[in-house]
Amino acid sequence: MSTIVRSERGGRDADGARQLIRVLSVPAGHVYVQHLSSPDGGDGVVRLADPLVSRDVPAAQWWPPPALHARWVFEHASEFDIFHLHFGFDANSPEDLSALVAALRHCGKPLVYTVHDLRNPHHLDRSLHDAQLDVLVPAADALITLTRGAASEVATRWGREALVLPHPHVVPPALLVRPRLAHPDFVIGVHIKSLRASMDPMPVVAALAEIVTTLPGARLRVDAHTDVVTAGYDRFDPQLTTELAELEREGKLELAAHDFFTDDELWDYLQGLDLSVLPYRFGTHSGWLEACYDLGTPVLVSDCGFYSDQRPCFTYPLGANQLELADAVRRAYDERPQWRADPGQRRLERERIAAEHQRIYCEVAGS
Repeated sequence: MSTIVRSERGGRDADGARQLIRVLSVPAGHVYVQHLSSPDGGDGVVRLADPLVSRDVPAAQWWPPPALHARWVFEHASEFDIFHLHFGFDANSPEDLSALVAALRHCGKPLVYTVHDLRNPHHLDRSLHDAQLDVLVPAADALITLTRGAASEVATRWGREALVLPHPHVVPPALLVRPRLAHPDFVIGVHIKSLRASMDPMPVVAALAEIVTTLPGARLRVDAHTDVVTAGYDRFDPQLTTELAELEREGKLELAAHDFFTDDELWDYLQGLDLSVLPYRFGTHSGWLEACYDLGTPVLVSDCGFYSDQRPCFTYPLGANQLELADAVRRAYDERPQWRADPGQRRLERERIAAEHQRIYCEVAGS
């Protein structure tokens, strides 16, 4: 296994020799995990690269994570010191995860689990994810989460304390200072992506299509991935496609269908919005919200999950009627807040995150 981050400074053994902590992150090839290390690489942690999957999936090389299987742990236990789970276990049964935990215990490998999702955004039925959490949360040697609200739920449901550490920056540091380009209109954006189970876009889009007509200079842009609005794709939704096309014909929105944005295209898209509306009906935390905060784009999202604990944002009641949603949009339109990450604070935040992770790793490893 190769490394994606190698630190220059670690702990010292009894003879004064440098010790590096080898952490197997699941997954490692994700921007969240990549930004847990110190900006100068001096946190004494080696984060190992994702093991290659057995089939060709260049768009998501870490999926499905081979390291989530007990057999893989037994075969590779000598290559890592800490097993740090983030996400990617959607398809693993509770029995699979119990076997994984048992394998880690047998091999003497501590388990750290960051509770990103208390509700899986890909699962309409929450029962599987709840059962998975019932294995992972009690078994973890240390727990981390992103907000006080999530930590409170962890304490209530499992009697465990989770350390709250903020989500690190998402966009590259150089873009934290990129100016926002002025434009005459007020662009409200809804990106339905590939229509996760957690999304219920049409009630929100239909309401927004009416609301924008009352706001001078406002316009609505709706983006969707090709697989949702093109016949022949597995995720094609004919009713959604028809309804969006009708609103476009009526001149109430601009519909943009395309494949996945590259990172650069996504940053440009987000900075071109004056308000990003997330049509979530359930969830916990959001990397999208974090990217918007990096780039200075306000977010409007339902009050499900812990988004307002994570970063400043506008919220509306889950299942809101058109009047309630209109009030939230109008607040954003009138206030136009300057919510944007400060680059210096982001660096200090990342240094703290790295130091806290190093401390946790040392504690669970007994070093």
